[in-house]
Amino acid sequence: MTSGDKIRFFFETDAIDEQGNLTKPKMEALNKIGHGLHFLDPVFKRITFSEKMKNIARNLGLKNPAVPQGMVILKPPKIGAVVSPHQDSTFLYTDPMRLVGFWIALEDCSTTNGCLWFIPKSHTNGITRRMVRNPEGSDPPTIFRGEDRVYRHEEFIPGEVKKGALVLIHGEVVHKSDANRSDKSRHIYTFHMYEQEGGQWSRENWQQPTEEHPFPSLYSFQ
Repeated sequence: MTSGDKIRFFFETDAIDEQGNLTKPKMEALNKIGHGLHFLDPVFKRITFSEKMKNIARNLGLKNPAVPQGMVILKPPKIGAVVSPHQDSTFLYTDPMRLVGFWIALEDCSTTNGCLWFIPKSHTNGITRRMVRNPEGSDPPTIFRGEDRVYRHEEFIPGEVKKGALVLIHGEVVHKSDANRSDKSRHIYTFHMYEQEGGQWSRENWQQPTEEHPFPSLYSFQ
């Protein structure tokens, strides 16, 4: 809940025993590193706010996009967790919905090590649920509003890509990734942007800008 303007480390659940101790070395137990990676780390800042990314955003018709989050997802060998079918706008809601994920493969991504899977044309059906903040001090800190659809595996097609590929993910497209039970990791870097012009970031989203670190604008952030 407080990781949006920091670089935080998140562990795989299968790397922690019942007593809360790591069962693997730290670097082999990480699930992801985020969520302020895109502007706090100089390497990822350079990638995120590069002219290449700006040109892609312009070609998508984005007038004044902001970048609320960036993270590396590691999906380590043997214990990389399943990511169940979801739509990014469920978690990062804007009105109107103008959210795009930029997903960069840092390694080859295949069906054996947990590549993305998509339901074609699912971005045209809208969303049926949202993850929102509970009132301050409530437990759990977030709840789901609405009901998710039921998806069949046969609806999905794999998105296998090579190292260096960029995948653009519409905020409403249904996607998932399987567990990584292979001997190879599946490292990726991803960040999201949304259209600020004529749009509004929901104050019910789990992640909120802070006074010290408002969401950086793609075109003007230094």
